[in-house]
Amino acid sequence: MNQPDLVLAQRESGLLTLTLNRPEAGNAIDVAMADALMHAAIEADEDASVRAVLLTGRGRFFCVGGDIGVFAAGGEHLGPLLKEIAGCLHSAISRFARMRKPLITAINGPAAGAGLSLAILGDIAIAARSAHFTLAYPAIGLSPDGGSTWLLPRLVGLRKAQELALCNRRTTAEEAAAMGLITRSVADDALAAEVTKTTTALIASATGALGRTRQLLLSSFGVTLESQMEEEARAIAESGRSADGREGIAAFLAKRTAHFTGE
Repeated sequence: MNQPDLVLAQRESGLLTLTLNRPEAGNAIDVAMADALMHAAIEADEDASVRAVLLTGRGRFFCVGGDIGVFAAGGEHLGPLLKEIAGCLHSAISRFARMRKPLITAINGPAAGAGLSLAILGDIAIAARSAHFTLAYPAIGLSPDGGSTWLLPRLVGLRKAQELALCNRRTTAEEAAAMGLITRSVADDALAAEVTKTTTALIASATGALGRTRQLLLSSFGVTLESQMEEEARAIAESGRSADGREGIAAFLAKRTAHFTGE
């Protein structure tokens, strides 16, 4: 992985934990961090031994978004610099979104700008109650990136997305859960246990079926009902042909716990 110190990677029992590791800068995203994220996402996507991916931040913040100090130093070259950062970041987000394994985000603290996009990208997004969420772009005269203008309307609806994006309103973790921006919020000291419970359940599931489910959900907004049902039929048939599909059916009939292998 490129720049491994900026995104820490730890593997354990099929779980790949990726930790944003610029705590002294609030895990702000500069070119090196964006590049490290891109390589981490490629590795997560390609590694067949990984059955679920957990993304979190080190320190007080999950991720404060773009590194404003780096932006300021860009001067007249800010445009190309922003394109470079966004290019790597968007590559990472696309691969996290389209990989055939679930993504869990453990939002350990405040998330802003592109950090908000990373936080809400999780299939399951769990936040510490002390966390809060802000788009932040209006305050610095920039428009959003990181896929937030695609994700927000799908998660919370266009009207709420307009308020969050245009008015720069800070949203608490509890408010974010209530509006569907995240899955749920928990007490700060309960975050680790809640995340472990969730990741354990996902790792024990049929990874292939979960991957097909992710793909179906991701594509559902751009197709007709009939087209979506055709994709569902193909996906469930593929799942049924798999070893996990056969195991799941056999375990159900035998009234025992299924032992999925991810195949």
